[in-house]
Amino acid sequence: MALAGSTTPPLPASPPKPSFPWKKIAALGDAQDAATINTRTRFITIKEQQAEVVKKELDILWHDYFKPEHLEKYPNLHDTFWKAAKLASKNKTEQDPANGEALMGAVEEIHKIFWATKNRDIAFYRANP
Repeated sequence: MALAGSTTPPLPASPPKPSFPWKKIAALGDAQDAATINTRTRFITIKEQQAEVVKKELDILWHDYFKPEHLEKYPNLHDTFWKAAKLASKNKTEQDPANGEALMGAVEEIHKIFWATKNRDIAFYRANP
């Protein structure tokens, strides 16, 4: 609710574009100064938190949305979810940008299947490719 006389700021033209944490971690290199160590620690914490969010959301989709008829129509669905969950776990324990890219690919595939089950064509986009 806006106060009398105030104006609501306009929405941005596009969503903010956060950088993927694993790319930021790799960009830090091996520097050992205090500022870099603190930054690396924050980035790793964010990466692990986001990987846990992915696992939770995948679990919700798998258990609450997808049904046997979806498995019949998309026979690779179970394997896709299994691989995505394993990649999310791998992203929690490692800092390899390739694992992050693989996870994003798996999430994109699940995104496409999810929207196809609703007969919708919703584009998948990365906030910061």
